[in-house]
Amino acid sequence: MRRGCGKGIGRMRGLAGWRGARGVGWNAFCLVLLTVTLLIGGCRSNPSTVPTSTRIGVVDPQRILGETNAGKRAKDMLASFAKNRQALIELEEKELRRMEEDFVKQGSVLSATAKREREEQFRRRMAEYQQKVTDLNREVQDKQKEVLDAFRDKIEALSAKVAKRLELQAIFDRGRGGPTLYFDEAVDVSSQLVEEFNKTYP
Repeated sequence: MRRGCGKGIGRMRGLAGWRGARGVGWNAFCLVLLTVTLLIGGCRSNPSTVPTSTRIGVVDPQRILGETNAGKRAKDMLASFAKNRQALIELEEKELRRMEEDFVKQGSVLSATAKREREEQFRRRMAEYQQKVTDLNREVQDKQKEVLDAFRDKIEALSAKVAKRLELQAIFDRGRGGPTLYFDEAVDVSSQLVEEFNKTYP
């Protein structure tokens, strides 16, 4: 008899524990539900914070660079700068070829000591040439970055102007490798930006 009572008391205690846990869980759920309701209500109470529609545009920076007067001038300047550096490299190459040809012609009459001196002189000149090529290539890259960064700043400034005129909220880069994965051609405002560019930088 006592065993039966013990089992009954155990069941009652277990039931009471389950009901207690259920009560805690239910209260927590109600608290969460109330919080979510308040948050949703708060969002709905101020619908003006989210625009009902968004107007965007895209531009092709390479097209702007190739079709605007300012872009063509920038490209011509970079081409001229690179051509001048290439001419300096070619002068160095010509001098190295001359030294090599002289060494071949005179090799048969030079002493072993003179040959070693000529070879050492040629190696030093070759190392100087390679360093010069590296330096001139870096100059070209730095110049390219300087010019294109300045042109990019102009694109951004005039994009803002075009966006305001067309009442766009944003303009994205449609170029390969840019952030835009898909767009409808109807939102491309490159033509308007080219027109604005040529007006501002004739």
